[in-house]
Amino acid sequence: MPELPDVEVMRRYLDSTALHKKIEDLEIRAEILIPGEGASRVDRLKAQTVGHAFESTRRHGKWFFARLDGDSDKFFVFHFGMTGDLKYFKNMEDEPDYTRALFRFVNGYQLAYISQRKLGELEVIDSVKAFIKDKDLGPDALDPDFDQDAFKKAVEGRHAMIKTTLMDQSIIAGIGNVYSDEILFQAGIYPRRKIDEMDEGEIEELFHTMKDVLETAIEHQADPDQFPEDYLTPHRHEGGHCPKCGAELKKVQVGSRHAYYCPERQVKDY
Repeated sequence: MPELPDVEVMRRYLDSTALHKKIEDLEIRAEILIPGEGASRVDRLKAQTVGHAFESTRRHGKWFFARLDGDSDKFFVFHFGMTGDLKYFKNMEDEPDYTRALFRFVNGYQLAYISQRKLGELEVIDSVKAFIKDKDLGPDALDPDFDQDAFKKAVEGRHAMIKTTLMDQSIIAGIGNVYSDEILFQAGIYPRRKIDEMDEGEIEELFHTMKDVLETAIEHQADPDQFPEDYLTPHRHEGGHCPKCGAELKKVQVGSRHAYYCPERQVKDY
């Protein structure tokens, strides 16, 4: 699933390609992506979008919002489900596979919303603040206001495993299965360790590692092939080896998910 770094890269991609381009048409090819019921929701989404342009963008966790121009002060919401992506192109022969929505601009270009498994979400909203509250999203992991003290406050008093805590979108928005593994690997923390078993120094180190990993991933276009040599993600698979010490990676169940970790560097302490 696209996580915070992936979505931030896509947000910046839209900024560099489709911003301030008037939308001539919006073709929806998978109605399941639009919340609500009834065929009218497709017509409503098109009516709210066509004739406008994306004026600016912002992101919160795994969601990003493109403000529509005009007096309506509305935002187009993008969520990418498990396999989402965007592509801006001119010639229809370059249209990517699994295009589920197609924005056509007056300049002759298109923006494809790609979703192989049709698990994303597209809608227009009036308030980002209200949307975040309705979705019960915690602070964005890279929000400048989400500082060390805010991080400590967010996790204090919790008894869940640390990987589960990092992935809980109501606590911290933006981190999923892949980047929680990377953060814990870089911090040297066993993924099933309980958050309330960590001392203040370890919590502070985890906070700084979280910020560093997410920022590094964005800097490298959220492309594992471009990540630093000592990053876990490119090796995060069955039979993979630790890029720091060479030990074979292990996999452990954490709630409903699996975590990859290095048994030499992320040692159980219980």
